[in-house]
Amino acid sequence: MKTLKILVATDFSDEAYNALFYATKLLANQPCLFYILHVFKKPTGILPKPNHLIDETFSLLEKDSTENLKKTFHKIHLDDKNVLHEFKTLSKQGFLSKTIHETIGTFNIDIVFMGNKGTTGAKEIFMGSNTVQTIRDLKKCPLMAVPKEIEFKLPKKIAFITDFKKGCNLKTIKPLLQLVKILDASVHIMHIIEEEFLSPLQASNKKLLHISFKDFNPNFTSIIEFTDKAQVIDTFVKNREVDIFSLIHTKKSFIEQLLKKPVLLDLSMYSTVPFLILPHRE
Repeated sequence: MKTLKILVATDFSDEAYNALFYATKLLANQPCLFYILHVFKKPTGILPKPNHLIDETFSLLEKDSTENLKKTFHKIHLDDKNVLHEFKTLSKQGFLSKTIHETIGTFNIDIVFMGNKGTTGAKEIFMGSNTVQTIRDLKKCPLMAVPKEIEFKLPKKIAFITDFKKGCNLKTIKPLLQLVKILDASVHIMHIIEEEFLSPLQASNKKLLHISFKDFNPNFTSIIEFTDKAQVIDTFVKNREVDIFSLIHTKKSFIEQLLKKPVLLDLSMYSTVPFLILPHRE
């Protein structure tokens, strides 16, 4: 069985630790190597400071990062005694989003987990700005955003939200297929109807999804968009009691539209249901 390489970004908040703990439970039956990453910024200020003061501040930030990573390492070892799991810590200086993507390439990461609220805990924000930026920069690796303080239950229903236009090829949905197989979950494919008829491309992509998920007996649902897309998805997730939902990210995708509309970020599905963002791959 292949060992999955998991990257979990942390700011040492409860939300970040919860994402790590959720990942260990979700992948309990899978050999995994977890990289716990903390990124700290180089000290800057409005007024210039002597080099020795900058160096001292940097050393303190680095020491604080390393010590808190050790605490996280020991805590997760107490909470997750799974012999299939191994943990390593990474302390890096830089910008979080950029460092995450460098780390993905360096260690061939299979999936990134992040808590979906920042340390501010502001109710109107469903994801911290770091998570938003990381999603926007997605190119190679899927990201799962885990709600704050969610209690783990084994996912049995996984939804895939699609317009049948992009992201239906095997290369893009492969991480989703792997997760469905690992969890032995049912698949619910939701299509929001925007046109009266499917185009030849959409019809072809729908057939492709039928073939890709054939071993899991997928359930297809089409819903006419009477209101806002986000509201339609929210209702679907609640009514079907979906445990995880998945979306494709492209520059013009629905998830990118969501990230630009703060008014939509209050929907309860973001605070109660983990969601998997898949980068579009040709």
